[in-house]
Amino acid sequence: MTGLFITLEGPEGAGKSTNRDYLAECLRARGVDVLLTREPGGTPLAEKIRELLLAPSDEAMCADTELLLVFAARAQHLATVIRPALARGAVVLCDRFTDATYAYQGGGRGLSRERIASLESFVQGELRPDLTLVFDLPVEVGLARASARGRLDRFEQEGRVFFDAVRSTYLKRADADPSRYRLVDAAQPLAQVQQSLDRLLPEILERHRG
Repeated sequence: MTGLFITLEGPEGAGKSTNRDYLAECLRARGVDVLLTREPGGTPLAEKIRELLLAPSDEAMCADTELLLVFAARAQHLATVIRPALARGAVVLCDRFTDATYAYQGGGRGLSRERIASLESFVQGELRPDLTLVFDLPVEVGLARASARGRLDRFEQEGRVFFDAVRSTYLKRADADPSRYRLVDAAQPLAQVQQSLDRLLPEILERHRG
């Protein structure tokens, strides 16, 4: 077995965490070693950076500061969690990764793709996800789901234009590399979303077998 790095991407309210847990259960039932993690976060230090990124504040955060904090958390996460798990042959299921940076800091904040790509190469080297599941849904549906969860974080408080750009970036990236990305219709009822994941299981298991 070889390690397999799977990322789950999508905007607010797309159900990534719920479906990540479901996918983990399916894989573990087949005897697969699975590591669940998330970004920003995944380690005690990276979770502290996550708090800085998500907490509303009276001081506006510069877009470049936001970008650097995201990659600082990612560097720690890769070194202490993701790379060791892949080295032992686990399937890593990560709730968001660098595609989110292109979508949120690139699409949403308007930072250049080149600036993000330079940090991606610096922090990750050659490491990229083997498979990325993009949970797509209309912006208004996602924001309504996020609002129903309670108090909104700093990103969830952004407006419609921001999230239209986030969604558009995800879809463009998925369209540009169909070998890595799989689109999942997250506007469906949960049972149907999970049926979509069931159909992806054979491919995931085959990739894991190498």
